[in-house]
Amino acid sequence: MSGAVSGPGYDAAMQKAGSENGGRDAADPAEGVEPPRYPIASVDNALKLLLLFRDQRLIRVAEASETLGVGRSTAHRLLAMLQYRGFIRQDAGTKAYASGPALVDIGLSIVRQMDLRAHLRPYLELLSAELGETVHLMVLEGTNALFLDSVESSKALRTSSRIGRSYPAHTTSGGKVLLAELSPEQLARRFELEDLPGLTPRSQVKRKKLLLELELVRDQGYGTNFGESEPDVAAVAVPVRDAFGQGRAAIAVSAPLSRLDASMVPEVAGALKRVSEQAASQLA
Repeated sequence: MSGAVSGPGYDAAMQKAGSENGGRDAADPAEGVEPPRYPIASVDNALKLLLLFRDQRLIRVAEASETLGVGRSTAHRLLAMLQYRGFIRQDAGTKAYASGPALVDIGLSIVRQMDLRAHLRPYLELLSAELGETVHLMVLEGTNALFLDSVESSKALRTSSRIGRSYPAHTTSGGKVLLAELSPEQLARRFELEDLPGLTPRSQVKRKKLLLELELVRDQGYGTNFGESEPDVAAVAVPVRDAFGQGRAAIAVSAPLSRLDASMVPEVAGALKRVSEQAASQLA
């Protein structure tokens, strides 16, 4: 498997794959994205193989070789590596390759996130209208909190949307309530080191203190963030549970520190809990 590759041979192979498959296919780049300065052909070819599964259920070595414009031995090595990582699996009878558990898991994860956004969006809008502040929907990804959706406040001075952004979970209110859902064993696996990354001088950077704070979050049912992820931002969050009582996501209200202080937390947390209970009925 080679490293950075370019030139007419490589470019011709990419065009050949595109013309044979028709439409937007494995050779087509994402719209509006500039090609990397130093492309890695082996990575590009592996990704193009995965994209073939958008339109095909099975792929054979000969077909992969022809599509990529590489020898069969190279195509076989690429497929073998994808199989090793669980992205594809090989049928014992036909020897053809089909999508594997890792690829299916990624797809299901994206669908679940889309479902969360669709189901919970009305409740974000309800909270934002009631409290007059920005409301976020967040999920836990490893040790990070990912912002899936946001409804911005209409006020001139407000916190903006964070859709698509990821922060260390222990620096965000939503991340804290989702970490508080985990068992001690799960937390130990995610936070192996005592020192934690910080984003501001107020960030919690010691695991021992974080674990104590998570106990408090469990007891009170909400988490807070006063300048821990961004210096001038405060937030309060609660979990949204599914029918089985599992915390699937977090809803957070955020505002400038000048407008959301500790004295307002009970009121904001109360509104969050009420709406979170209503939203839970939307989650299977």
